[in-house]
Amino acid sequence: MTAARLTVDPRFAIGPVRRRLFGGFVEHLGRHVYDGIYEPGHPAADEQGFRTDVLELVRELGVSMIRYPGGNFVSGFRWEDSVGPREQRPRRLDLAWHSTETNEVGLHEFADWLDKAGSELMLAVNLGTRGVLEALDLLEYSNVPGGTALSQRRIDNGRAEPFDVRVWCLGNEMDGSWQLGHRSADDYGTLAAQTARGMRQMDPSIELVVCGSSGAAMPTFGEWEREVLTHTYDDVDMVSCHAYYQEHDGDAASFLASAVDMDRFIEAVVATADHVGAARGSSKKIDISFDEWNVWYIDRVDAVKPTAIDDWPIAPRLLEDVYSVLDAVVFGSLLISLVKHADRVASASLAQLVNVIAPIMTEPGGPAWRQTTFFPFALTSRLARGEAVRLRVEAPTIDTARYGTVSAVDAVATVDDAAEAVAVFLVHRGLERPVDLEIDVSAFGEVEVVETHLLHDDDPGASNTLDDPERVRPRTVQTRLGNGILSLTLPPVAWAAVSLRRVG
Repeated sequence: MTAARLTVDPRFAIGPVRRRLFGGFVEHLGRHVYDGIYEPGHPAADEQGFRTDVLELVRELGVSMIRYPGGNFVSGFRWEDSVGPREQRPRRLDLAWHSTETNEVGLHEFADWLDKAGSELMLAVNLGTRGVLEALDLLEYSNVPGGTALSQRRIDNGRAEPFDVRVWCLGNEMDGSWQLGHRSADDYGTLAAQTARGMRQMDPSIELVVCGSSGAAMPTFGEWEREVLTHTYDDVDMVSCHAYYQEHDGDAASFLASAVDMDRFIEAVVATADHVGAARGSSKKIDISFDEWNVWYIDRVDAVKPTAIDDWPIAPRLLEDVYSVLDAVVFGSLLISLVKHADRVASASLAQLVNVIAPIMTEPGGPAWRQTTFFPFALTSRLARGEAVRLRVEAPTIDTARYGTVSAVDAVATVDDAAEAVAVFLVHRGLERPVDLEIDVSAFGEVEVVETHLLHDDDPGASNTLDDPERVRPRTVQTRLGNGILSLTLPPVAWAAVSLRRVG
């Protein structure tokens, strides 16, 4: 047995936990839209063909804002294809995922789905194969109340009120050679600045996200952010970060420490953005939209992606990773990292939501179920309210091949003064022995434990599947509370959440 001591003190405040931190991502990819959120004829389908069982799970997940329609898909997307009478919408080849897009679900249908899910729309414009004019047309169609050709077209298509999209992504992963219309930082920065200025001339109130690097391992990382922000600093609000993690060659210790890499990534982008601001003599701060993040076994993609010229399937099974408890513990630790940077991470989008590297899985004509990663997201989204608070952590360390020596325990807390509530989120990265935790909460006076949740299994490889959809579920963890000290024991490879409330 090892031991760790943590201190929660509201004086160590980081910043407010913005609800957009718990966003999602829906891309026209694989079975995400078709057979995922939309399946006419399913016993649970509503009058629009949306699966109500999936909607219930999305609402339980607590997803705030959803990025749409991509992703790589957006760089070949013509938004006009997705509006108007369905029978007149063209089928198109999606080069990103070598599939056929029917456009049966488009902007209007997805907005209706978001209304039912209780989520906000984050819309991406195509700056891969299109440009300023097409972005302005989409903004006019979406946000102008009426009196123009495009706003009238929206009205004629059944939406009298504007979509009123607040957050817009200026393309997707434009640093990546795989991206249609891939550009240099100078070319993309020039185009993004032109697009941003045009969009703000039409709607000054919108928030704009410029493309950062597709990952910290990109050879242009850092320099890409510097050059793109030099072009766009005055015209955008956020720069994007994307990060995916997986276990490599059975190195579970490094995998469990993945959030260390996310921490460094965020801090490097913040430092670069602040450098550009300082060089310009600007008092403005650029925040981060971490609009793609997850555990993703990306090495498996080429093995299942179709490639032949005569093979363009509709909604093929792509990227349908089955997540283990180990994956979910890492996933929960990535959420801790995002909350720890609540001062600069203004929004984040879990990529993705249904079937495609997703917390929710479905079977055509059959059930929908929660993957292991569903639980840390749903619980953190529900419990993390108010102000994020940095903990003092004194814990044993573990050695990893990828990230060096790291703390075996990581944690963050949130404090909601209005509700007199405190939530603590914890991860134990150790592989072999339990850890005894003593958490000093004396700064809050007298408190009581409201609820506890532990995600752990004696088999870290356990998962939820169609045959056994409830194999893994969170359970309560025993706690002791006295003299301002909350005590509990975490087993190896575990994620936990504890909710407290002030009493008296």
